[in-house]
Amino acid sequence: MTSDVSKSPRDTARSRTTATRVLAASLALTATTFGVAGCDSAAAGTLEGSRLELPVAGGTAVVDTASLAVNARTAGGRELVLSGPAGGGGLGKPGPVTRTGDGASWSYPAKGLKVTASSERGRLRIKLRADRDGSVNWPVTGTDRAASALQLPRGEGLDIPVRDAFWNGGEEKGGLDGSSVDVGEGFSLPLWGYSMGGGKGASGGGQGASGGGERGSGGRKGASGGGAGVSYLTPTDIGTSLRFASTGGRLRATAAHAFDAGEGTRDYEVSFALTDGNPVAPAADYRSYLAQRGQLGSLRRKIRQNPANGKLLGAFHAYVWGDARTASGVSRLKQLGVDRMWLGYDAGPDPMNAAAVRAAKKAGYLVGPYDTFANGQDPKKADSPTSVWPGRVYPDFCIRKADGTPEGGFGDRGCYLSSRAFEKAEPSKHYLADRTRTMVANGADSYFLDVDATGEVFRDYGKGHEMTKAEDRQARLARMRRLSENLVLGSESAQPWANQVLAYDHGSGTPAADGLWKLEKDRKTWGGYYPEKAPGAFFKPVRLPAALAKAMYDPKYRAPLYETALHGSLVNAERWELSYEKLPAQKTTRALLAMLYNTPLNYVLDGPTLEKNGPELAKLQKYFSPLHRAAGTEQLTSFRWLTGDRSVQRTVFGDGALTVTANFGSRAHDGLPGGCVDAKLRTDKEPRRLCPAQVKATATG
Repeated sequence: MTSDVSKSPRDTARSRTTATRVLAASLALTATTFGVAGCDSAAAGTLEGSRLELPVAGGTAVVDTASLAVNARTAGGRELVLSGPAGGGGLGKPGPVTRTGDGASWSYPAKGLKVTASSERGRLRIKLRADRDGSVNWPVTGTDRAASALQLPRGEGLDIPVRDAFWNGGEEKGGLDGSSVDVGEGFSLPLWGYSMGGGKGASGGGQGASGGGERGSGGRKGASGGGAGVSYLTPTDIGTSLRFASTGGRLRATAAHAFDAGEGTRDYEVSFALTDGNPVAPAADYRSYLAQRGQLGSLRRKIRQNPANGKLLGAFHAYVWGDARTASGVSRLKQLGVDRMWLGYDAGPDPMNAAAVRAAKKAGYLVGPYDTFANGQDPKKADSPTSVWPGRVYPDFCIRKADGTPEGGFGDRGCYLSSRAFEKAEPSKHYLADRTRTMVANGADSYFLDVDATGEVFRDYGKGHEMTKAEDRQARLARMRRLSENLVLGSESAQPWANQVLAYDHGSGTPAADGLWKLEKDRKTWGGYYPEKAPGAFFKPVRLPAALAKAMYDPKYRAPLYETALHGSLVNAERWELSYEKLPAQKTTRALLAMLYNTPLNYVLDGPTLEKNGPELAKLQKYFSPLHRAAGTEQLTSFRWLTGDRSVQRTVFGDGALTVTANFGSRAHDGLPGGCVDAKLRTDKEPRRLCPAQVKATATG
């Protein structure tokens, strides 16, 4: 998250496969609409002793009402372990089981828990409600001996072989063993998943395509002879964490939920779905889940409502400094042949002026300020204009902890400000409306609102503006929705609960590991916030330590979970302090990932870097622009590996609107050289090729 900053915006599978199997998009659609294996007509399932059987898409789920262990039997007869018994000493003796229309309910009196299990739209849905504060360690996942890979939505997404030595190491070495992640704060999506070995399309081979549909398809399939896997969705992500342990050299993940009346987390829900084992299947399932509940945003709809949103299609993103934020700097970009850009600027004393904004809009670019509504400081001592508020916003709007002390702001500068306090005051005081009006008085048509859409939300005990974390989300959504009516709105590391109001985000593309934050605090290595017109923190090239580079950018571990869930809803980019030029050793990999995932590269530019790197930027953007224009509003419908070492990967967007093949390796594959990418639009006769390293050489040579 955002850390300290001075006069700066923020601190912040097999060898080649044969024909692709059609994943389940059609099967899952049929399942959702008409019922699978009698799901609708026999949703109540059967009960024998403590064994509750419920139909799900692709098979049958079996819940042990005595322990909450969950198994499954696929349509092909394969037995899977979806969860071991609840941990932490168990749940105690269960009460009697009562049949319901779509499942059953029972209780665990010793824990004060009531449980309902049901079959819903092809998933097993289990809900726990507590009558007292406490916790539960469940589901216990990865215990099936066939579990081969773990999918985690860290940034864009990871697919981790469960026996991988690196990830089975401890946090100090970049691994997961012994670590715990707050699902609502530390993940980009409230889910995880496992692939099961032993079939085609499993994580080791990756033959199957995968996709999620806005009309109900979701990466699930009748697992009959193909690969197998399981998706875990936790819509009650606040209060839920995921803990990792290496057991016998294999990664397991156990969820834990804290029941807390004050936080409003007395309810806990987990939905299980059988998948075909494709690494993006859990995200496809989640996309389906959002669509079924009317919670999936549409970039097409956002463009209809505000046509300026359409200028995101084909655009790279850049924060501009010094001469790059002038009218002449904008003209230079246009002269280089850049047809679309999003240009942002910090909240310092020298923002883009009206002439520069007019030049940007004339060029077809989006332009907007960085702002944050989350920080307040003493106006006499504030180190950033965004932290200065009128009247007594500071300190009266400070979020207060239970002991009454303020929640320290970024890097302990001032305090975090309460979104509820602002919402209560806004009808009469107009603090936020006045701030926004001032920020866009130069004609800007976009806005980047830091922090609001991230996972870090707060419980506020402040008198008159008390709120839970869920209420913090709702207040942030309300103000972002107002901004999105007239501006192309973006925020940091957008969580899915904000996907309907945002047009873009900076950050969810980065699978940031803990070591990154430690590195960024090392000002000598990372760079500081001077010189003012080109701060080293953003412009100084850095070589990542080997373990950190492996955790974040090794392509064999990467999987486009976020894009599978939300591509076509908003435009996703990497964190802005990790500009394309910031990490020279990762440039080729990051360019290939951007093209493979159909996501823009993010830059920082001043006058000298515009002249130095502008030609390369222009060539990369020229390649990206038609691809993103064609597919930026489409869903990602297929992801697969074409080689056993995962070095060659392929994505498909929409119904074949765009197919992209990236070779991260050093050897050619099927005519595609290492370090290159081929992209083919539906209307293309031949693929369009990009070799990023060669672009750099020709642009500077």
